[in-house]
Amino acid sequence: MQTGLMHLHNLLRWIILILLVLSVLQAYAGWTGKKAFKAGDKKTWLFTMIAAHTTLLLGLYQVMFGRYGFFVTTLPEGMSMMKDKFYRFYWLEHPTTMILAIVFITLGYGMSKKQVTDEIKYKKAFMYFLVALLLILAGVPWQFREIVGRPYFPGM
Repeated sequence: MQTGLMHLHNLLRWIILILLVLSVLQAYAGWTGKKAFKAGDKKTWLFTMIAAHTTLLLGLYQVMFGRYGFFVTTLPEGMSMMKDKFYRFYWLEHPTTMILAIVFITLGYGMSKKQVTDEIKYKKAFMYFLVALLLILAGVPWQFREIVGRPYFPGM
């Protein structure tokens, strides 16, 4: 079960990245092109938020009860989590950056419901989605990262 949940968490990473890049591009095009806000933009932003929150739930389960979860793993005597790159990344850095990214994704989607001009709606959504994208790119355990790197498509 743990392996399946990890693979699903990883698969959703790619879905979030695709949807988030699409959301950034839509918001930028709407902002700079002075376009009217469309229902299609709101749906894309909603799907981005749903994928992000689903991935968050899977990730929180992994960080608490997964193979290296802090409820099932005990560090060796005298070892500090902050001094170990692996545990610091998976118990602190990765969850913190992802939670912040999901907050920004939620704020970006929230702009679709605000009663403001379409230009402001697109501009603020663009800013929120761009920050979320940068946080996700910085916080993902990419394959090239030392010690914490994971394959791009594990299990394949």
